[in-house]
Amino acid sequence: MEACLIVTYRCNAKCYMCNTWQHPSLKSDEFTPDLIDKIPEGLKYINVSGGEPFLRDDLDEIIERALEKTERLVISSNGYFTKKIIKLAEKFGNKIGFRISIEGLPAANDELRGIKNGFDHGLRSLVTLHGMGIKDIGFGITVSDRNAKDLIELYRLADSMNLEFATATTHNSYYFHKNDNGYENPEMVAGEFEKIALEQLKTNNPKKWFRAYFNMGLANKVRGKKRPLPCEVGTDVFFLDPFGNIMPCNGSDEPMIMGNLNAQTFGDIWNSKKADEVRNQVKTCNKQCWMIGSASPAMKKRILTPAKWVIKNKLKVFKSNGKSVYLDQLL
Repeated sequence: MEACLIVTYRCNAKCYMCNTWQHPSLKSDEFTPDLIDKIPEGLKYINVSGGEPFLRDDLDEIIERALEKTERLVISSNGYFTKKIIKLAEKFGNKIGFRISIEGLPAANDELRGIKNGFDHGLRSLVTLHGMGIKDIGFGITVSDRNAKDLIELYRLADSMNLEFATATTHNSYYFHKNDNGYENPEMVAGEFEKIALEQLKTNNPKKWFRAYFNMGLANKVRGKKRPLPCEVGTDVFFLDPFGNIMPCNGSDEPMIMGNLNAQTFGDIWNSKKADEVRNQVKTCNKQCWMIGSASPAMKKRILTPAKWVIKNKLKVFKSNGKSVYLDQLL
């Protein structure tokens, strides 16, 4: 099982695709680090997210406790607070990873994130972490019409530094406080995802081949098609919000709360009638989200489906001798 810990709704950025910054949580209402002791052990992966996690003064305490629960932990940040990021990396070293959100090349990033010199801060954080020898680091980008044409350049920059390149596309949900995210030119945006998928299949890195499958799923999402694998959030993954609520995901129109960890044990919540009701809501959900938090567990659980696509399309690329290749769409 995997988890996402949303440690705060406070944020120093004013992103175009997310209005969370307009609805910050109160510091006094946010869960304390000792609540992490109540989440289950033996998790495969924890993502620590926000808001901006580095606005928490006690983030190091949360990380310390969360590391006891999981095989791998990655913090998602806009990268602005470089000194805090480096201090945390010095404390935990390669026990943790970092994903810094970069929404385009400098001008586009700063416009879309609404934060002055945001690109400079984010890149400085990445370069410093890289110089420290932190291995699990990379960019994260949320793609829309406004920055899709920067996607290939950012991918190549990440690739040249041997960094991970995490992609997403705009969503509407209670979490983002948005219902008007969309695409003026979905074919153009989908085509940029397909270009990244092709680049990834040209490499000798199997992890990137499966990332190509994921990016083709994002192309599907942009075109309004169904997700290629079933969504089983609330079964394979859970979210903990800043107030202690356990939820299946953050992609729904309204929070689907299974229970509150401040008042109940995780086991009581996870095995409750309410949790089963929420899982049934997930089964009938029609949002067709394709976020890494829900897509990655589904891909691992049904590895043969993406593996068959990877093999078939990798062979296409191999046989093309540099000619144009049209990758198979995901059904």
